[in-house]
Amino acid sequence: QERAPVKTDRTAVASGTGTVLLVEDDMMVGKMTAEMLKSIGYTVLIENNPVDALSLCEKDQSPIDLLITDVVMPNMNGKELRDRIKMRRPDIKVLFMSGYTSDVIVHHGIPEEGVQFIQKPFTLNDFARKIQHILGTP
Repeated sequence: QERAPVKTDRTAVASGTGTVLLVEDDMMVGKMTAEMLKSIGYTVLIENNPVDALSLCEKDQSPIDLLITDVVMPNMNGKELRDRIKMRRPDIKVLFMSGYTSDVIVHHGIPEEGVQFIQKPFTLNDFARKIQHILGTP
């Protein structure tokens, strides 16, 4: 399959490489977010709930560079999911996302110092730049 040449200019969206584990309980939002990630070069593993995400991290030993998780989910919030995944994969980077207001987020233990967070809805450009910043890629 041939790709058409892509025009680049100063407003080009930042792209990257690596594997992202996306955990989003809203399937439609998850699918859209995964498409955004794929369009900028990332390999995406998507789970619709934290329990399946944990199971994937236990069974599959392939590298995961970044966990992107919703903050508010049934059964387990994003912070608890991060803490449990970090026990198995201490070097994984994490980006929290939410469409809830900041007072709801604070109630769920986010933001704490040093936590990376993006408010939904976000633009592809903002999302791409945030991920690049977290992964430390130029």
